[in-house]
Amino acid sequence: MMLVPRKSSFDLFDDFFDDDFFNNRKGKDLMKTDIIEKKDKYVLNIDLPGYEKDNINISLNNGYLNITAKIESDNDESDSDNRILRRERFYGEASRSFYLGEDIKEEDIEAEFKNGILIIDIPKKELEDKKDTIKQINIK
Repeated sequence: MMLVPRKSSFDLFDDFFDDDFFNNRKGKDLMKTDIIEKKDKYVLNIDLPGYEKDNINISLNNGYLNITAKIESDNDESDSDNRILRRERFYGEASRSFYLGEDIKEEDIEAEFKNGILIIDIPKKELEDKKDTIKQINIK
């Protein structure tokens, strides 16, 4: 008996046109984000299932909030007795950037990682002085 995902008769075309050559899907389904506007702040909810808090980096650079997350491969799944037939889980690095404006400072941003969701609170602020330095934001 062999365990292989079931394919319908039309999967040949589906798999063919889902190839990265036709549709660059790398990263497309990663870091799905909800942005919520509240009275005094914006809240970003970013899905990061399977990631560890220590492998997530948030930085602020010239008004851009940059989020980078890395997940490493489980290479021990394949050995001389086992063979991976299909791999659908993502391994590697994903990133997103959001422009917040020059008036936001790193100490004003709060971030929390809970149950695979990165929650970032960004206050609404008035314009302030421009900074050209990269600032790191700690995750609780």
